[in-house]
Amino acid sequence: MEQKKIDRINELAKKKREEGLTPEEAAEQQALREEYLAAFRASFKGTLESTVVEYPDGSRKPLSDFKK
Repeated sequence: MEQKKIDRINELAKKKREEGLTPEEAAEQQALREEYLAAFRASFKGTLESTVVEYPDGSRKPLSDFKK
């Protein structure tokens, strides 16, 4: 996600705390939050898929094998 969009999320959060949001701004904030969460989840899923567990004997097993 672009830094510009993250900055906008933060601006809207600050404005909401200080003076409140218009309905249009609230809708924009919700849409930006959903986009941010989707990007976060995709990134986190990629991290988990590339994680491996290394045992003391040196063998390695992908984390995805543990969910079975």
